[in-house]
Amino acid sequence: MAAKHFYETFHPEHYDLFIDINREQKSINGTSTITGEAIEDTILINQKYMKIASVTSEGKEVPFTVNDEKEAIAIELGQTGKVTVEIKYSAPLTDSMMGIYPSYYQVDGVQKQIIGTQFETTAARQAFPCVDEPEAKATFSLALKYDEHEGETTIANMPEVKVEDGVHYFEQTVRMSSYLIAFAFGELQSKITETKDGVKVGVFATKAHQAKELDFALDIAKRAIEFYEEFYQTKYPLPHSWQLALPDFSAGAMENWGLVTYREVAILLDPDNATPYQKAYVATVITHELAHQWFGDLVTMKWWDDLWLNESFANMMEYVSVDALEPSWHVWDNLYQISEVPAALKRDATDGVQSVHVNVEHPADIDSIFDSAIVYAKGSRMLVMVRALLGDDALRKGLKYYFEQHQYGNATGDDLWNALSTATDLDIGKIMHTWLDQPGYPVVSAKVNSAGHLILSQKQFFVGEGKEVGRKWAIPLNANFEAPQIMSERELDLGDYQELRSAAGHALRVNVGNSSHFIVNYDETLMNDIMAEFNQLKPVDQLQLLQDLVPLAEGKQISYAEIVPLLPKFADSKSYIVISALLSSILSLFKFVTPDSAQEKDLKAFVNKLAQKQVERLGWQAKDSDTDDNKRIRPLEIALALYAGNSAVIKDGHQIFVEHDQNLNEIDASVRPYVLMNEVRNYNEPGLVDRLLKEYQAAIDPNYKDDLTDAITNTKNPAEIKKLIENFENAAVVKPQDLRSWFANVLANPKGEQFAWDWLRDQWSWLEKTVGGDMEFTTYITVTSNIFHTEKRLQEFKEFFEPKVDQPGLGREIRMDTKNIESKVDLINAEKDAVNQAVKETL
Repeated sequence: MAAKHFYETFHPEHYDLFIDINREQKSINGTSTITGEAIEDTILINQKYMKIASVTSEGKEVPFTVNDEKEAIAIELGQTGKVTVEIKYSAPLTDSMMGIYPSYYQVDGVQKQIIGTQFETTAARQAFPCVDEPEAKATFSLALKYDEHEGETTIANMPEVKVEDGVHYFEQTVRMSSYLIAFAFGELQSKITETKDGVKVGVFATKAHQAKELDFALDIAKRAIEFYEEFYQTKYPLPHSWQLALPDFSAGAMENWGLVTYREVAILLDPDNATPYQKAYVATVITHELAHQWFGDLVTMKWWDDLWLNESFANMMEYVSVDALEPSWHVWDNLYQISEVPAALKRDATDGVQSVHVNVEHPADIDSIFDSAIVYAKGSRMLVMVRALLGDDALRKGLKYYFEQHQYGNATGDDLWNALSTATDLDIGKIMHTWLDQPGYPVVSAKVNSAGHLILSQKQFFVGEGKEVGRKWAIPLNANFEAPQIMSERELDLGDYQELRSAAGHALRVNVGNSSHFIVNYDETLMNDIMAEFNQLKPVDQLQLLQDLVPLAEGKQISYAEIVPLLPKFADSKSYIVISALLSSILSLFKFVTPDSAQEKDLKAFVNKLAQKQVERLGWQAKDSDTDDNKRIRPLEIALALYAGNSAVIKDGHQIFVEHDQNLNEIDASVRPYVLMNEVRNYNEPGLVDRLLKEYQAAIDPNYKDDLTDAITNTKNPAEIKKLIENFENAAVVKPQDLRSWFANVLANPKGEQFAWDWLRDQWSWLEKTVGGDMEFTTYITVTSNIFHTEKRLQEFKEFFEPKVDQPGLGREIRMDTKNIESKVDLINAEKDAVNQAVKETL
């Protein structure tokens, strides 16, 4: 039975919030005055980590009980109907990056802090007593006091109205959900502009950063709001849109209405030394969060089971908008096809994966459903399919209707399908339920049968053990020949193959453009025909061939050994997305070799052969004649050549390091991580890692910090690795927000794997205490399973994690990740010899 929602007992209409924060004492004192409709005579209000001093209603004290386990205050009103309740409380200021919390940074060696907020999913209740559920929308008037000193800036969802006796009063919000409230204060710099319709747009950051680092984000944010107003045909409903970079931030960014918060690396960049990827990444994060200002904020999911409604949609719209704002970046190909698509295909092939729409009640389980590969990547693929079926005109018409019907309220997935169905004859809901309510996806097998007919059949695709339960999907086929638009049947006989082939005049393919969420297993006749026309295929179609072959091999439907001889066909492509898919395919071969073995030596020689022409063509240094693709391909080829031990590339990388010895941050950002990694891996002079670690602590540019992390964690020196791990729990060196990438990097380093794994097991309770309250926590399990692939590690993983399988929020991840390692171990046992032989034969 579903747990009782607090909204069933009380409908809040307005909050008057007074919050007094003392940074010195790390304390919050406040009053939450809530006016609303009592549905029952005992109402339930959320609180977490609070001491409740008093509860009054209509001026009189009323009985209440606090239940910390249920994060509740039960208030006995003895009446129903319109009521005002005043709750006085105190709470701690935490360091968990949830609720109201400090972010730490340094300016000229002086430690400072900004106070910011993070309330999604269920942390508004750590800041003020409220009905902390998406459906409980209300208006909010915030009064904020703190131990203020001169030169500090205070910002919130709405503009400041006045400051009296040190209290900052903000304009009343529109009707909104509690998890979207936000405020911040500290020594901030800002840059502000206005949209053509008069919406103020600003970017805020600490004064540690150079002012120019705010420019790129300001330009994208302003143009994105203008784009969305036109695309949605619905005005941005608030007076301002502030974007705030926080030095400590658990997620990538958060769509608080009117005050969006970001991890620094997701919004700030040096315009004079940023890679095309960094620009596209920052732009898509900003446009994702701004898409939410309508889709998620103006109209909000009714309950967390429809989280996908927020996230999948914003995930699609980030690409729609950046593609409109910067068409020359080709983000659909250069980012979406190589990041979202493979992530969704990989995760969604494991039996036990959640469906996009998932029933959820417990707060820890709510956090655990933020599965980026499913709710974001797969969900956005679903909506990309809908967009392809509808076209943009019908999509916009349906969305306009959706916003008109549900603005300032809540909606479910079916409300969206009903709105979109007003603009088309297709039964969108019926098609989409097959994708949203079922986990997994189909493999479509295409074969010519003994009678010469082309047969398509669908079956759920699994990597590893999977229970066949007869699922089927309504599949948009997107064929390049005469075929139905939607395949709902288990099997389709499309008639005589030769007739179809001759009418089409080219090799027959389905899922053209790679916009539907399935993979294709072509028989030999069809595959040979496609490969004969390989050079005529568009880059996205070449990418798709590789992107489908690797999962087919992982799922044992073909052999990995069959892929190896195909790879040289892709090696000299001038297309970034093809080389990116090639790189992924090569990485998938690493698990079949043991470090420093004869087989790895062969693999390195094979990789060197694949990269040789490209590194000779491109080199380390950017050229004026570089195409955009060349700029993106260069670092990928250098990475391959460095893995392969290419001596010329290693030597040239060292030369760049020597030339920039005093200004490493000024190395061209696209090759900088590889220059630094090369130095640590191949030249590691005594003291180099210590020097880079000091540089890391002093660095302000978040992208440069990431490059230093990648380099430092590549050391092969056990003493240095031990020292790095000692810093995992030292927030002055490794911030909790960055810990997962440090851990994953050391774990992926063959010389560091044992050290990192021992640390995770020994310090699990510390980790749980430090980051256990947020949605990043379970990803420590995921990254571990992504690296482990031996029988020994599988047993150790099971021994450690299986006793934790009943902990809220952990169960699904542990079960899936165990399967992930099991399937790799099984695959390696079955295929290792054949793959290594195939590599040897291509040399």
